[in-house]
Amino acid sequence: MCHNANLVLRPHALPDIPEKEILEHLKRNREKITGLVVSGGEPCLANGLLAFLQDIRLLGIKIKIDTCGYLPGVLKELLQENLIDMVAMDIKAPPAKYKLLSGYTGVEMENINASISLIRNSGLPYEFRTTVVSDWITVEDIATIADWLAGAQCYVLQQFRAQGCLLPSLNHKSPYPIQVLQEMQAIANKKIERVLLRGI
Repeated sequence: MCHNANLVLRPHALPDIPEKEILEHLKRNREKITGLVVSGGEPCLANGLLAFLQDIRLLGIKIKIDTCGYLPGVLKELLQENLIDMVAMDIKAPPAKYKLLSGYTGVEMENINASISLIRNSGLPYEFRTTVVSDWITVEDIATIADWLAGAQCYVLQQFRAQGCLLPSLNHKSPYPIQVLQEMQAIANKKIERVLLRGI
């Protein structure tokens, strides 16, 4: 369901912007730029992430990281070094469907659970979020995820976009009607106080 297919399949076709150029841009515009989102792909896989965030931190710019949560060791180090101000973590599916919907049969749920725990206990603003692909994620799945994340600070249900997907067949898939997402929101609200809908 990833809509950054080019990052996965054709990274050589994308521009390679030197880190120095990014930092110079941030320095020139730091009066206008108050925050930076480090996303991906999975940013915790990037070599030099810690040093890069340290350089950004020196500019006084707030940092949010978007992660799948599969590398809790990296996440823990970033938190310990006080290099992030907010975390958003993708929750791909309920635990029983994680391998199927993440597209990775080697998923170790211990890693996912460790990251959830780190984020919840970080003291930082955070959100967990699920991209709701029609038929793949059901109302029952959202109820299971809400039980899993019960008491979390914020949970976001993201409307699926049939555009640029890693799996080409999904580019022709219709998203759920808004009413289905609203039903999911109401169910999740029973366990999580702040449940948002995004992309509708």
